[in-house]
Amino acid sequence: MVVVNEDAFAPGAMLARLCLGGHDSGGVVSFTGLCRGQSGDGAVTALTLDAHPTYTARAIEGMEAEARHRWPIDDVVIRHRHGRVLPGEAIVFVGVAARHRRAAFEAADYLMDQLKTRAPFWKKQESEAGEVWLDPNPGELERAARWETQA
Repeated sequence: MVVVNEDAFAPGAMLARLCLGGHDSGGVVSFTGLCRGQSGDGAVTALTLDAHPTYTARAIEGMEAEARHRWPIDDVVIRHRHGRVLPGEAIVFVGVAARHRRAAFEAADYLMDQLKTRAPFWKKQESEAGEVWLDPNPGELERAARWETQA
């Protein structure tokens, strides 16, 4: 399941959905990304993620399909916000249920790397220093590139 919209969400509810999902999984791995309150430029007042929700959801669905092809996973939930997000609010949730933990961990890690580097979002950070558009940092690109050699 992939959802991309502006609505705030409760990561715990998404995790509960996976844990009670009616599959025969042995484990669930989840990651929740939050809007930080600090950056190198000082206090962050907001993060705005610009996206075309339908287009972005389709791109993320492709990433989910790639993960399902690579690992034997039973269920996936990806929830990503766009629009203005305040410090402390959830931006993204990725949850993966699988029969075995290693597949769940690796698939969740892979999906987050793909979301950080390939999902069509444009991010603007507001801070005490002003507004700045953000690019994926070199470390994120390096982490994502490792999956290309593991195909």
